[in-house]
Amino acid sequence: MARVCQVSGKRRMVGNNVSHSHRKTKRVQRPNLIKKRIYLPEEGRSITLKISARALRTINKKGVQKVLKDSGIKV
Repeated sequence: MARVCQVSGKRRMVGNNVSHSHRKTKRVQRPNLIKKRIYLPEEGRSITLKISARALRTINKKGVQKVLKDSGIKV
């Protein structure tokens, strides 16, 4: 499975390493992904998601049900 956040859809970004002499070589910046088990109290079960640290903060702020509903994940 690709390194993509299941909630926010964050993917890797491609850019350049720039040396002191301004030579440019390609590089990749990967998202900060965490495999997290989240409990759904309405259904009485847990689900495992691969989410970014930013998405985890959003879940803590807004709540699990609202974030999953907005992102379109079927539970």
